[in-house]
Amino acid sequence: MGNMFDYKKSEAFFRNDFVPFEQANVSIASSPVLYGLSVYTVFSLNWNKQQQKLYIFRLREHYSRLVNSAKIMDFDSFASEWPWEKFEQTMLELINRNNIQEDALVRVTVFVDELVAGTKIHGLKNSLSAYIYPLGEVLSRSGINACISSWVRNVDNSIPAKAKINGSYVNASLMKNEALLNGYDEAIALDHNGHVAEATVANLFVVRNGKLATPDTSTDILEGITRDSLLEIAPKLGIEVEERSIDRTELYKCEEAFLCGSSVRITPVLSVDKRPINGGAIGPITNKLMQKYEAVQRGTDNDFGNWRQIVS
Repeated sequence: MGNMFDYKKSEAFFRNDFVPFEQANVSIASSPVLYGLSVYTVFSLNWNKQQQKLYIFRLREHYSRLVNSAKIMDFDSFASEWPWEKFEQTMLELINRNNIQEDALVRVTVFVDELVAGTKIHGLKNSLSAYIYPLGEVLSRSGINACISSWVRNVDNSIPAKAKINGSYVNASLMKNEALLNGYDEAIALDHNGHVAEATVANLFVVRNGKLATPDTSTDILEGITRDSLLEIAPKLGIEVEERSIDRTELYKCEEAFLCGSSVRITPVLSVDKRPINGGAIGPITNKLMQKYEAVQRGTDNDFGNWRQIVS
């Protein structure tokens, strides 16, 4: 693949300007450091080598989710200070300044920009940061082995799963750490009702009786943009899909399972709690969705053209 983009030598956006990545720092006494008071989104950049074009995937939807996360957290000034047009222009300039010619991710964070402010939120200053880093491989796209975590997913009345809150990822980190210590690649969380929720940084789909299913939004899950994309892509491929509660035991007897998200794309799950799925091989529905999703992202498929934006 050659040398990967070195984000440590890149330009980032921090507060109101473009700065060297190494200068985009917050204080040890700041609200995001002390209390996790920040929200974020991660959107993908997809390089088409044949076309020599770089595509942004569903930027408007990522902006909308960032706005909604800020609303949930009562970051009251973000939406007015960062209307869509300003956000889009800033992201495009950031990407162009770094001359990206490979698959990459852009992480955008809105944070309470105050020092030693305590646990207050409303009325405090909000700032925005963004930087680009190589896509890499968070999980092996050839398939992973997962376990059911002993840690329960945050409930909505505790730390809302519907917002991408930096502080909430303590929950995910405990799950991931437990999984790795026990020899697994990833953890799958149950919610407080005992239903399957999601993995540490990804949503989950299963195939039962030839039908695709994913936990519905009444479960404590993040409403992922990749998840939403697959809910629209699947019917185009003649795959029936439904949103519903999924029980733990369904993971042990499903025909296929996979995780999805901006950083993991579509990652097949080969086993859960050492119980093989589809004989430990990638299933046909998963494979079909993997191919279609990548083609849509890279602009080699004419469907869903409104999801793609060419960086010029």
